[in-house]
Amino acid sequence: MALDMSPSQTFAQLAERSADYQRMAVALDWLAERWQERPSLDQAAEAVGLSPFHFQRVFTRWAGVSPKAFVSAIAHAEARRSLEAGASVLDAAYDAGLSGPSRLHDLFIAQEAATPGEVRRRGAGMTLKYGWWPTPFGRGLFVMAERGLAGLAFSDGDDPATYDDMHRRFPAADWVRDDAAAGQTAVHAFAGGQGPLPIVLIGSPFHIQVWKALLRIPAGETSTYGQVAAWAGSPGPTRLPVGRSGPIRSRC
Repeated sequence: MALDMSPSQTFAQLAERSADYQRMAVALDWLAERWQERPSLDQAAEAVGLSPFHFQRVFTRWAGVSPKAFVSAIAHAEARRSLEAGASVLDAAYDAGLSGPSRLHDLFIAQEAATPGEVRRRGAGMTLKYGWWPTPFGRGLFVMAERGLAGLAFSDGDDPATYDDMHRRFPAADWVRDDAAAGQTAVHAFAGGQGPLPIVLIGSPFHIQVWKALLRIPAGETSTYGQVAAWAGSPGPTRLPVGRSGPIRSRC
């Protein structure tokens, strides 16, 4: 906040932010109750008394995602719960308020670069290449799916426990050791490979949002946990799935 602001300007700004906070709290509840109806931007904006343009801007600033992305995230989380409970892809699509499996497929690819079937089967039908390669953080275990990097862990050596922990995440996949592929991925990730490293995000909806937020950090720059939490849609105090405090530095 600028130090040369007059008291009246400061109070007005605080009042505006407080009003925005209250409106966005109402908007989040409103969208959470009606997400299956896929409300339009105009409908959501009218519910909180704002123009569509202003609502889009304020909601994105407070929630870290657009209203449409917020509704999609809820639908994805609901569909994932259904799949993990044993529902068919068709039933999961209907549970998520979608018209059919093709829409569910598009939703899952957009949210975590994995198909609903792959998620339901916990990797069955997938071929995962894995291998060890030196990195700036010790030896890295790289797990690569067809669409990109699906897992990365660090260890002091070729540690069976690290592999076992990674394997439990995709227990039904076909695992093939390929250290050369791991080396190529390591070079791409840590030595400035051409273009962004393709990432396959498979995890809980919250973890996926955090990982997406981490990917927003420009190469070689740092960000705070608070910024990442805000990008992930949790601007309040949040325990992120990262095991240390302080600034987060992008390496890719």
